[in-house]
Amino acid sequence: MDEDLNVTFIILGGHIEIHKYRYLYFMVVLIVYILIICSNSTIVYLIWKHRDLHEPMYIFIAALLLNSVLLSTNIYPKLLIDFLSEQQIISYQACLVQFSLFYILGGSEFLLLAAMSYDRYVSICKPLQYPTIMTKRTISVILAFAWLWPACQEVGMAKMSSDQKLCSFTLKVIFCNNQIYKLFCVTSKAISAFGLFFLLNVVVLPVLFILFTYTRILIICYHSSGEVRRKAAQTCLPHLMVLFNYFFLLTYDVITVRLESDFPKIARLVMTLQLVLYNPLFNPIIYGLKMKEIYKHLKKLFCQGKMKRRCLH
Repeated sequence: MDEDLNVTFIILGGHIEIHKYRYLYFMVVLIVYILIICSNSTIVYLIWKHRDLHEPMYIFIAALLLNSVLLSTNIYPKLLIDFLSEQQIISYQACLVQFSLFYILGGSEFLLLAAMSYDRYVSICKPLQYPTIMTKRTISVILAFAWLWPACQEVGMAKMSSDQKLCSFTLKVIFCNNQIYKLFCVTSKAISAFGLFFLLNVVVLPVLFILFTYTRILIICYHSSGEVRRKAAQTCLPHLMVLFNYFFLLTYDVITVRLESDFPKIARLVMTLQLVLYNPLFNPIIYGLKMKEIYKHLKKLFCQGKMKRRCLH
């Protein structure tokens, strides 16, 4: 009966002077988490409410922002608990769940960005065929694929990882990521191969596809009018900004597992925080300010709430 109580715990050793600054850390992260939830949810609400935003481009943006909320919820509540705890620990099973969700949602982010680039490609390069290509059915299939494809693969990796024997019980990070592989007594070739396959088809291939579509868009825009170029810049630039930032941060996350243990702890902490801070916090700002139609409704929302009389004039 007691055998089910035999739980393996992992120490999260990436925190810096947590006993000294625990309440400061807690308040800062809580404020950031609230900002992430409120800002992303506001844009998703606007897209859901206004029929003129019920277009493929805005639906994909809503999906991307919802993905950011899920990613943050996978990380931030546990961080908040750790800041107020005497020991920063997590069960190995819970660590595997957090690890899996982190890479499932991370992979979904790249696939959603690829879907957005395809939408822009069809809209700009094949405008007459756009209504027949980007149908509701197509959008539903793309969204389902973006979330289910990484999930199916990551579940397999989590199952293989759960069967590995552990020789270390301390992670040099603040949440469970690919550093979990350093806990294993023996590096599994099967897991390494599976991880490479996962990286290839949910990161590398989508990024190559995005670069291809935007190259085609740039070629079309070069031979088009100034109005077409301006429209393309307004809709494509935010996607590229998000892509480059996220690709850079995920590249760091992938290569750190190969770095030596003397990698500066403060540098590791800062870069790890950016993985779960930058995109969830700044995506709604980028899309809310750069996308003209979303910004218009966002402005109306705040005007109605705080400065209704002034806005009427």
